[in-house]
Order: sequence, then C-alpha cells, then structure tokens
Amino acid sequence: MNNLSIVVRDTLKENYPDVYTPFALLALEHMVQFNAELKALMKKRMDKRLSRSVNKERILFLDESDKIPGTDILVADARSGNFVGAEIPEDLQRQWIQGTGPGAKPNAPVADSIRNVAYALLSGADGWMFDGEDALGQISAMSLDNQRNLKLAIHKDPLFLEVAEKVAQQMNAWSLGFFGEEKIQDWAKQLDFTTKIFRARGLHLDDRHIRDSNGNSVAASIVDLSLYVVNNYQALRDAGASIVLYLPKIQTAEEAAFWNKLISELEGFLKLEIGTVKVYVLVEQLEATFQLMEIRAALGKHFVGYNTGRWDYINSVSDALAWDSTFVNPNIESIGMTYGYMRNYEDRVRRAVNTPDRNGNFALWQGGMEPNIPVGSEAGVSSSMSKAIAGAEREQREGASGKWVAHWKMVHIVRPVWEKEGAANQMGREFPRLSYTAADADGLMLLEPAPRNIRGARNLISVALQYGNAFGQGMQAAALKPADYFGNDDVLYLMEDMATGEIRLSILWEWVHKGAKLTESDPETGLPEGTVFSLELFQQLLEEEYDKLLKANNKDVHDSSKGTTLPVAKEIAKVYVTEQQKIPWFIDLLNINLNNEDLATAQERIAKYLDVLKAQNDRITENLDFGFQG
Repeated sequence: MNNLSIVVRDTLKENYPDVYTPFALLALEHMVQFNAELKALMKKRMDKRLSRSVNKERILFLDESDKIPGTDILVADARSGNFVGAEIPEDLQRQWIQGTGPGAKPNAPVADSIRNVAYALLSGADGWMFDGEDALGQISAMSLDNQRNLKLAIHKDPLFLEVAEKVAQQMNAWSLGFFGEEKIQDWAKQLDFTTKIFRARGLHLDDRHIRDSNGNSVAASIVDLSLYVVNNYQALRDAGASIVLYLPKIQTAEEAAFWNKLISELEGFLKLEIGTVKVYVLVEQLEATFQLMEIRAALGKHFVGYNTGRWDYINSVSDALAWDSTFVNPNIESIGMTYGYMRNYEDRVRRAVNTPDRNGNFALWQGGMEPNIPVGSEAGVSSSMSKAIAGAEREQREGASGKWVAHWKMVHIVRPVWEKEGAANQMGREFPRLSYTAADADGLMLLEPAPRNIRGARNLISVALQYGNAFGQGMQAAALKPADYFGNDDVLYLMEDMATGEIRLSILWEWVHKGAKLTESDPETGLPEGTVFSLELFQQLLEEEYDKLLKANNKDVHDSSKGTTLPVAKEIAKVYVTEQQKIPWFIDLLNINLNNEDLATAQERIAKYLDVLKAQNDRITENLDFGFQG
C-alpha cells in the first residue's frame, strides 16, 4: 500500500464526526490506494470515446477468445455461464417495488432532512435505493447529510424513530384520502419491511470534500463505498439484512472488474467473506449491453441483478453515436421501453439475468422507473395512474421481477401488479440465450419513425433549464413539467433527476449538429414540415422558454433563483447544445458550478473546462472551491 493520507475539506471532519469516524477514515486511508488506478481507467474511457468519434467506429462485441480485462475469465466462459455468481439472499428474493430517492434535503436541519428516509422506509416498498448519485443534491455537504441520515435510520437512532412516528401519521392521512384506508398499521414494524440499498456515485465523479495528501481529488465511488459500508455493515448484519449497493454508469466489464476489486478489498479490510456485499448494476450505458454476461462474471459473487434505467441509457446511445450524422433521436416522449433500440436493450438484459451460472444461479431483473406522482386534477391523476399500471403490467409480462418508483405515493399504486401474480421473482424464466451477431449490434442502435417537432423541442428546453436550476439549488431530484403546462393540473409533474436533464440536452445537440428536420409543421411558429432544426432556431426557442420561466410563479420557479441559479443553468444549457464537440457529461458543467450563483464566474469555469477537454481530452471533475494546502 502506498503511503497516502487523506485531507478532509474545511471543518467537515469536526462537523460530521459520526460519518468521518476514526474507523471510516482508516478505511478511506486504505482504499485511496486505488484512486490513481481508477483515474487511469476513466482516462482510458475518454480516449476510447474520442477514438471512436474520430474513426467513426460503432461499439462492437468483445472477442470471445479474449480474457475480460482485470480478470482471468474468458469472454466465452462468461457468455456460457461458466463462472461463479451469487446466490440471491432472502431479503432480495422479493423486490416487487423499489423506490428511489435521496436520504437528505438541501440546507435542512437533521430532523427535517431525515424525513426523506422515513417516507422511504414506511412506504411499503420492498426495497429503497437511497441515492448518493443522480438524485442527491451535492451543494454544501449534502453527500454527508445523506450518509448521516442513513446511519441514523439503520441504527434506529431515537431522533429517527421520533421523526418516523410523525411521518407515519402524515402518510396515513394521505392514504386514507387516496385509497380510503390507512396503509401503515404498525409504523415501528413497518420500518423493518423495506430492504435498504445505497447507490454510490459512478467511477466518473470525484468527491467534493476529500483529497489525497498530494492534492489530488479522490474518486466519489471510493468515498461512497467506504463510508456507507463501514458505518453500517455491522448494524445491517445484526438485523439480519444484506449489505446492498447499486452501481451506476458502468460501461465495460473491465470497469465492473475494478468495482469487484474495490468491494473485495473493503470486505477484506473489514474481515468479511468475499461476496458479503451484494450489488445491482444499472444498465445505463450502450457499451454495457454489449458485455452483459461479462459484467456479471466480473462481479462474481457480488452480483445479484440488473436494472433497466431508461433515461441514462438513451443518453449513452446518443453520446456513443454523436459522430454518426444518420442517428438522430425523435421527441423524448416517443422513446419508451418499446421503442427501437430500447426494446432490444431490455430484451438483452432479461436474457442475461436468466442465463444460469456454473452453479445454476440466476439473477434479478428490476424494471425501469415510474416517474409519475399522483398529485393533480382527478382526470390527470386517473389518466397517468392508468398509464403507470399499464407500464408495470408490461414489464411484469416481459419477465421483470419488479420495478422502480420515484415517489413513495406510487408504491401502493404499482405494487399490486406483482402482488396479484404472487411469485417472489421471475428468475429462471426461460428466454433464448444471448447471441452476438451484427444484427444484434444493429438492434441496439435501431431508430424507428417518430415525431420530431417544435412542441417536443420546447419540452426538451424547458425541462432541461428547470433541471439545471433545481440542481443549483440542491434538488437533484425535482418534480418538473414544461412551462407551457404550469397551472394545468391535468398534466402531472414528473420526478426528474440528473439523467432526465442530460438526455434532453443530448437530443437538442443532435438536432442542432446533425441538421435534424421537423417531421411536421408547427402552427404557432408557422414553420413547415421539413424545416431544419438550426442553431438559430434553438437559440430563439431557448430565449422564449427561458422568458417563460422568469415569468413563472414562485411555486414552479423559485423567485430567488431567477437572478442566481437560473441564469447559470441557461448558460450551461446553451454551451452544452451549441459546442461543436459534444461534452461528455452534463453533470460536469453543473458540478463545477455548485454553490456558485455568479454568471461571470460560471462562464470562466465553463471556458476552463472546455480548454481542458479540447487540449487534453480530459474532464475537470474536482471541486474548484476546495483550496488545498499541501
């Protein structure tokens, strides 16, 4: 092990002694040895992205005669199931509904912030993925608030129990009005029903509060993994519960192998048996669908299942084919799970989890996100809930063992779809084995005819602007809808997170830089069918949609944001869409402007980011406000 030490920013070590415990800091000291290797892996990812773009290369399947990088496993063995995977623990056997969301609120005292965790654990969800990534705000020290709140809940701290009792009363009042009955019969017992799961930040992100002794930023994955597991593993084990993580943004089996090494090293440090920590993998990247069995094999005894997340995946396809002028997405509303490349992606996932390993073990498939919230007019709620149930029924028929919801109010609306069927899961349901042909590859990038119009463009711009604004205020999960529908209760707000903002800008980038043509005329602007979506048209619509947000009421756009975070969000959206070289991650431009409300400063930081991207094909991922004293 290298002689590295870590430096915690400002007074956070003193302010969060329950998170940065001596033992947790010791674990971080141990795990930071992998930081340089992780950064090299991310640079390799960037170089491969650039090479594909320059050489106009599509992603391909691995050669079956090769070994999976970072392992001794042959690709052919991974594909045939000739590897040792995990047995699914009892508390993951039935996961009909998993809720997702952060365990903390921005700028809130603990008793208020921790209510998020109480809602989750009282919701009736079979599992809850407490998000440390796309849905968790990162202003101030929110990542540490999240860790603190989860620890208080898992350890059943008296403060959490006091808050949970009050939250249960409020939840019952709502369910009595909506369902005609109280859903929580015994709040204390209910707290033990839901499996606790934590989503660490992806390998591509840096922690905002820790550097190593040389001043290098430390990968957020290392920090999140270490803090969550070290602070909670014993309490979870004492309760008979599994230690479960969701791993996001994995692109390759090599990256999965690196995660496996990280987790195994931490298990060794804690003197836990290898495979104690279980992981789901979010299939959010196009390249991952080319290596599903290889990713399973690389994670070995840790892997329990895949999740099919819609938004991130659409973005990854758009990014991987940014160089291809023939690949242009339609309106975002058209790209559901039955659309072209999405349909083929989902099919590969279900076939991958129901391919047995050497010991006959299958894996879980957790279906996608239901973003609706049952708040609005009677007609609006009725229509949206019918669509939500129909979507769940489709996934259940296709073989999913459960799905996600983005709000606790949706749990008892969607869960009955699986409850009615009764089976704990659909592991082992027979599907054809995966094949690896040119036709399979083409299917994963299949476009189908669908509308591309001005209404769709306005929706893309409006929600992207609102999301960037919410992010700057510490709300990475926000209930949003296009500005033209503000005040219309028949159109419901949808829970949006980082990925939903990012894909909207990616599609707009495609339309501008690939000369996308509108598929229909627009009565409002008078533009005919076939009009090219030009840079000038984008800029015109951007100004119009921005003006609507400035005029919106405080409920939809906080007045305090209109001269602070909203102008910064507009600048980021404008740069992202108009830059000729596609920026790899929307979150990069947002992260370097966290806690910054000055437009001029934002412009300077964005320019610096672009300079590094163009000159070095690298990203600025560090916290620019973390002044380091070596």
